[in-house]
Amino acid sequence: MKRFRGLKGTIIFVLLIFMLIGYYFYLSNRHKDAAEESAESSQVQDVLLRDLSRNYPATPKEVLRYYSDLTECFYNGERSEEELTALADKAMELYDEELIRNQTTEYKEKLKEDIDKFHTMKIEISSYKTSSSTDVDYFTKDGRECAGLYCVYTLRSGSNLQYVEEVFILRKDESGHWKILGWDRADNAGAPSGKEAGNV
Repeated sequence: MKRFRGLKGTIIFVLLIFMLIGYYFYLSNRHKDAAEESAESSQVQDVLLRDLSRNYPATPKEVLRYYSDLTECFYNGERSEEELTALADKAMELYDEELIRNQTTEYKEKLKEDIDKFHTMKIEISSYKTSSSTDVDYFTKDGRECAGLYCVYTLRSGSNLQYVEEVFILRKDESGHWKILGWDRADNAGAPSGKEAGNV
């Protein structure tokens, strides 16, 4: 009888230890998730707080980096309708007037559909890398200064990584600001010199 009580006590003790370990992991993951949400929210706020009328990116590379930060905010995590609208408005501030003219009125709806596809497929942009400053291809087209450069986006779905390389064409406006004229997958667009991107 004593032996049975000792065995029963040991089993209860082991179960309690497993419960404590499980609770510890639950709390750890909860704090980790909250920290990730907070970091995502902070990134969105940082991107939205930038006043482009006073602090517009000075080079094509900086424009593309800011645009890629916006893109990460679009596709990573859940966004409210207000945040998506504010992010889309910020992206439009980086677009060339010709690109804006060629956008349909359903621009934001199409963007939202694209974001929903990423979420359904559980894909996020884990990082991006732009061309180095020396790899920016400057050229003149129709009397306007233009620049072509690449950006490689790393997409993550679970433990799978995929790399998407896109070529961007930017054009200087009358205020001297580099604006995005268009972009396309690098394997579709060929060399950036003098070519307008296919997704304009």
